[in-house]
Amino acid sequence: MAAETSAAPAYFIAGVSFPAPPLAPGLYVVATPIGNLRDITLRALETLAAASLILCEDTRMSARLLDHYGVKARRMALHEHNERARIDAILARIAGGEAIALISDAGTPLLSDPGFPLIRALAEANLPVFPIPGASALLSGLVVAGLPTDAFAFHGFLPSKAGARANALKKLADSRETLVFYESPRRLANTLAAMAEAFGARPAAVALELTKRFERVHRDTLPALAAAFEQTETKGEAVILVGGATEAEITQAIDWQGELRTSLDEMPLRAAVDAIAARHGLKRKQVYDAALALKSQD
Repeated sequence: MAAETSAAPAYFIAGVSFPAPPLAPGLYVVATPIGNLRDITLRALETLAAASLILCEDTRMSARLLDHYGVKARRMALHEHNERARIDAILARIAGGEAIALISDAGTPLLSDPGFPLIRALAEANLPVFPIPGASALLSGLVVAGLPTDAFAFHGFLPSKAGARANALKKLADSRETLVFYESPRRLANTLAAMAEAFGARPAAVALELTKRFERVHRDTLPALAAAFEQTETKGEAVILVGGATEAEITQAIDWQGELRTSLDEMPLRAAVDAIAARHGLKRKQVYDAALALKSQD
């Protein structure tokens, strides 16, 4: 009696089976839907079905997508707690001729998700890595925000502690490009308030439930958005987009900070802070923090 052979790799759409062509050896970085399961590409399905192993940020989360399309490839968890320990074994399998896929819970891997140490190790070992592009919350939020898209910077999740978050935002105050952040629902209101403190009344957008049934985008100034979400509970991660600094903002910052330095040479710190804050209509805390920073440089 002949030995039983395993079924050829395949995936299913609406109950119809489609064969998955063989893959060349390497790691395939596969983007997956950020909400709507139909936002998967045919190439992604072929890749996932044909891979000898799928590395998942969370195998339970990925099961919903993989089972929906009948993808039977073996799955293994790869997350921030075990990634470095598994790199050598993964490299050995790829060097031995295997095709392995990497996916995150949603969207494009490595964007605020695990995978960077593995990709760097593969690059250093001169082993092939293939991008399989697709959904991304970052890009989806950017194209619907109504803010400039010719230059933007992605900063992922800000620090959860208020002081560290404020310091991180302060460093971005003079950035002219559109700023993009991810944030959890429980920190959304506090983060928007911190942004309003750091950036003032800049235009901004908060994108929620992207590609899902209750998808929505809130566009307003940062202070208005902070006030709106102070009393609003949200579900799922948000994408926050903030307009970049204008030439006038940067010029004003240079002007008042230069005046502050001069005033600190001529009067006590508190008096200098009060004078500059009143003259330029600035919040006293913003000027006081700048004064302390200047004093520490002297």
